[in-house]
Amino acid sequence: MNYVKNIGKYFLMMRLAFGRPERLKVYYQRTMNEIENIGLNSFGIVAILSVFMGAVISLQTASNMDSPFLPKYTIGYITRSSTILEFSPTIISLILAGKVGSNIASEIGTMRVTEQIDALEIMGVNSRSFLILPKIVAAVFFFPFLIIFSMALSLIGGYVAVTAAGLASHEEYIYGIRAFFIMSDIYYALTKTVCFAFIIVSVSSFFGYYTKGGALDVGKSSTQAVVWSSICILLTNFVLTQLILLQ
Repeated sequence: MNYVKNIGKYFLMMRLAFGRPERLKVYYQRTMNEIENIGLNSFGIVAILSVFMGAVISLQTASNMDSPFLPKYTIGYITRSSTILEFSPTIISLILAGKVGSNIASEIGTMRVTEQIDALEIMGVNSRSFLILPKIVAAVFFFPFLIIFSMALSLIGGYVAVTAAGLASHEEYIYGIRAFFIMSDIYYALTKTVCFAFIIVSVSSFFGYYTKGGALDVGKSSTQAVVWSSICILLTNFVLTQLILLQ
């Protein structure tokens, strides 16, 4: 019963969040700030994870190529396919759910327990739209750039790893990256990214907005936000794969 009630509250919150902004200039400024907080400040962790992720994928692929009939360019091909189709959009989004989602839930949750949201409501401000809409716009707009950045760094990390280890030459790895490339793979990855960005922000905002209690409850809301965002991302990933890749 609680789950049904929470789902209803979630959709009500999102309906009000997409209400018409009172002052576009204020919302624009808030969106720019959220792009910095949500997007630009995530470049560091995305870069580190992507480089090592690509290196590990390429090395594991090379170590499992026992058959002499498999060409060396297979390393680059599998690294590219794994990175674009799954690792960059999904794994990086799960990491961002922990970093960005917990920050959003704790920020809004703190405003709730300190009665700042109540003050916005008293002043006649649509608090859901004011707090949540700029975050959604920033995430949906900027997350695809983060994922493209992640893809590029993963392929570079794989290149450095296999060429330094002597497992494949420069030409073989580059040929593998270019072999059998389908542009629709990029569209699929970015479609997933946009959906994941919306999930992270909306679910985290929900748990933050409906926080009750004190500082300890803000921490619980942050934990719930990360857990449920991750679950929703995995379920959505499965559904989108069925709908897009296996149609």
